[in-house]
Formats: sequence, structure tokens, C-alpha cells
Amino acid sequence: MKYSPISQITVSLDFGGNLLIQIGRLASAEKGRIYFEYSPTLVRGLKISPLRLPPKPGLMTFDPMLFGGLPGVFYDSLPDGWGRLLLDRLARSKGIAPNQLTALDRLAHVGRSGMGALVYEPDLSGDKPSDALDMDDLALKTEQVLRGSAEDVLEELVALGGSSAGARPKAMISINPTGSRIIYGETDKTFKGYAPWLVKFPNTQDDRDAGAIEYVYSLMAREAGVFMSETCLFPAKNGPGYFTTRRFDRKESEGGMTRLHIHTAGGLLHSDFRTQSLDYEDLLALTEIMTRDMREVEKMYRHAVFNVMSHNRDDHAKNFSFVMDFKGKWNLSPAYDITFSSGPGGQQSTTVLGEGKNPSSENLRTLGKKAKLDDKTIAEIIERTRQALAGWKTLARGHGVSKTNIKLIGDAVDRLNRH
Repeated sequence: MKYSPISQITVSLDFGGNLLIQIGRLASAEKGRIYFEYSPTLVRGLKISPLRLPPKPGLMTFDPMLFGGLPGVFYDSLPDGWGRLLLDRLARSKGIAPNQLTALDRLAHVGRSGMGALVYEPDLSGDKPSDALDMDDLALKTEQVLRGSAEDVLEELVALGGSSAGARPKAMISINPTGSRIIYGETDKTFKGYAPWLVKFPNTQDDRDAGAIEYVYSLMAREAGVFMSETCLFPAKNGPGYFTTRRFDRKESEGGMTRLHIHTAGGLLHSDFRTQSLDYEDLLALTEIMTRDMREVEKMYRHAVFNVMSHNRDDHAKNFSFVMDFKGKWNLSPAYDITFSSGPGGQQSTTVLGEGKNPSSENLRTLGKKAKLDDKTIAEIIERTRQALAGWKTLARGHGVSKTNIKLIGDAVDRLNRH
């Protein structure tokens, strides 16, 4: 197949219904540089990336060594991990070397089917599955791809989850009210009443109970007061089940399904999530800047406390996001990707006032004070989190987590919370 690179992309915000707002154009240039220019007709004064891409006339260009030369807000749309693997495999199956694909090529393959409200033209995302889906069948197909086979299902899997981020295989699905029928994830008028969800499958390094562990963590996080979307452990033929979560970039309204603009902390700050570059003090300050609401700052603090006390150390810059509606109002997104994990060198990916290896309750209390939270609120959040985590063993046994992992995780969490 002859490869012809994309030279120009039109970027728009699609909030659903008839609310499509053209944002601007991306164009490739020499030496790997990419230029962006806002549309002169941009209305509402929407700031899609207020810190690094404020609306202004003229051409803008960015460091070609970071984010493939893209502004962080558009880099957020690109898949990594599983999604990138799928697209690379699909390219190879068509005789195209993955290193030939530019950032603009990859955005074109996201097209109109990505997370959030940003959409890209031309749209090369391909045909979408039209038949009902089976979770166990999808899990088998993802396992085959991870083991290097099943080229015939690559296009289907790209359509289902190729624009999602993270290392674990994912699929964007919609589920009917009774949970008896699952379809491709972009709900339209034909399937009114279906709700948009995201399902995760184990990767080759995961145990079969990875979904159950993440589900139990979501229950404990919610008990600790962490702001989260609805979650579910969907039954599986093999293993305790598949972790599923309701998508927070889609919202039901009277006119149908509304899309919301999503921007990660890493994209906002142009911080590479692969490096240990953020501190929770930065995230709390960013939350205040973006939302101008201390209630949202408190939400971020609860999230930080739970991550630290629960040994969720994969808390990098792409695992925190902000949500913007069609009026340009920003809020903190629900928490996501919360599970037992180890970060770089066993440390928190996001440090607590510089401490990554053994952040203590005292570090967390000082962090709260720096965020201008009062002592009573800080104490309540830490104690409520401690009580929520005390339910680990009972919840884990009730949802099929293995005895080995119950002990491993329980011991690690206990060590963290002895002081």
C-alpha cells in the first residue's frame, strides 16, 4: 500500500447535537515541525488550553522533541500504550512502517471517534462495528493481539478502543439499561437509552484478577469521598470479571448525547507523563487556576491522599484531567486509573512535596495546608481514607481477588498507613 502522509488537519470541537465549532488548523512543516493557527471565526472565546495555547492570531509552533511537535491539548487525543500498539500493527498489516506515521497521521486515525470533544478532519478512523459485542470475545481478541496474532481483527479493535490511553487494552462501548446488550461506544439516535462505558481487559503482565482489584479500589475510593464515575465488574467466563467505568466525556441531555472537552494535567502543563516531573502541590495549584473553586481543590486533595495511602503509584501527569463544557467552564474530572500499582523505582510518579519513596501522613497534612485547606478538613480526609482502605480484605474476597494479591496489597497498604 502506498503511504501518503497527512499534511493538514482541521480541528473542531463537537459538543454534540448541532454544536460544532471549528477551532483551527494543524499543518506539517520541515524538520518535523508542526504549525497551528486558530480559526479567525472562533466564537465564544473558548480557551481549549488556556496555559499553553491561548487564543491568538497567527501561526504557532512547538518543540518537535516534545509530543511529536503537537501542542499538549492535541497530543492528549493521541492513543498511547494499547491504542498505539493497535495502530502500529494495523499500519504494518498494510505495508506501512509505523515510524512513517506522523503525529498528523495519527490524529487523522482518531478522527471523530476520540475521547473528549475534539474531532479531526480528515477522519481516517474507519468503519465502526455495527453488531452486538461480546465481552469475552473481545477479551480473547485483545489477548491474541498482545501475543502477536489476529491481524484480521485489528480494524475492529482500533475502532473500539484505538484512541484510548494507557497500557491495558480498552474498548469504548455502550450498554443498554438492563446490561443485556453491548454495542460500539458512540451512542447515536438509533440506540437511544444506551449509556457510554469503557471496559478494560488484562494485558500480558496482569493477573486475571486485575479487573477485580481495580473495581475494589473504585469502591474504596468512593467510600473515601473521591469523586468518581460509576464503575462495574462485568461478568467474565474466565476470571472474576472485567472492570468497566462510565465515560465522563459523554453526558446525556434532552437533545441526545453531549460531548465534553477533556484536557490532562500533562497536556495542560506540557509535562511529559513518562518522567517524574510533577508534585501534588503543582496539581493542587493547577486545579485552583483552572477552576477557581476551592471545592475542586478539595476534590484533588482527596484524590492525592487516596493515591498515596492506597499505594497507587502510577499517578503520572496523564492520570489527572479537567473537563470543559460548551460554555468554557472548567471542572476537575472524576478520578480514574486508580488501582494498586508501582511507579518509577517503586516511587509515586507524582511526589508529595518532593517525597516520592515514602510519603507520610505528615507530608499529606502539610500538602493540605499549602493548598489552603483547614486542619479539620485535612484530618477528616486522611481518617476517612484510612477507614475506607481498612475494608480491602473483605471487599477483595467478595469480588474474587486471589489470596496472594489480597495479602500482597493488604501488607503494602498497611505498611504505608502505620504512621
